Amino acid sequence: MLKEIYTAAMGMIPQQTKLEVTANNIANANTTGFKREAVFERNLIDAKQNLNNVPGDVEQDDPPTGTYIDFSGGNFYQTDNPLDMALENQNGFFVLQDEAGNSFYSKAGHFKLSTDGTIQAMDGKNLMGLSGNLSLSGEFMRNESGINNAKALNLRITENGDLFINDTPIGTVQIAGIDNPETLKKVSDNAFVAGENTEVNNLPQEEVALRQGWLENSNVDVIKEMVSMIELQRAFEAGSKVIQANNETLDKSISLGRYY
Repeated sequence: MLKEIYTAAMGMIPQQTKLEVTANNIANANTTGFKREAVFERNLIDAKQNLNNVPGDVEQDDPPTGTYIDFSGGNFYQTDNPLDMALENQNGFFVLQDEAGNSFYSKAGHFKLSTDGTIQAMDGKNLMGLSGNLSLSGEFMRNESGINNAKALNLRITENGDLFINDTPIGTVQIAGIDNPETLKKVSDNAFVAGENTEVNNLPQEEVALRQGWLENSNVDVIKEMVSMIELQRAFEAGSKVIQANNETLDKSISLGRYY
């Protein structure tokens, strides 16, 4: 009896993980640069052996599932915002840096100008150029409070990443080339950090293919994710009914075995 309950529970654990991952994918279907996650069950046998060796103790630190990131490209859409950029390079990533100097890699090309003229991601990380931060010099500041409207300037970014303000060169957008993106570690909806085995190199400028005024949407197919969620919910409910039925049978067996 307990074996049936255990088997059903082992089947529900990966279904729950898949439901959580699918729900997160759907929630980020419109997040710029988001890469969908998927679940695999390569650890199922090891987890089962682990649980068998520790009776009654389900080890939450060793779940029978793992996740991976699908780095396939999302659809491009035009915004006409001069600070929006989309990369056609499959292995290309924008390089961002926080105040502590930590580097991040992202496909989200939605940028803004800070009050001091620095080009930043929407979460405040600085967009890196080949020579450091990309920032407008004081001669382009229109008032003391800084630039609030990027369209007030003639900002031009070439296909190879060269940036010009009113035909004055400002710098070149740094594009990291990562041939093994599966080694990246996800830290937010659209930002990653390098893992131990991640090979990061700057893409040669002549190979960079950048679109100004465009953004790359997430690669989530909402219809497929919704169909998957319905199937997972049904499978999860089936497992719960098996546990419920066996639990009721176990209760009756215990009742019959009692002495009054």
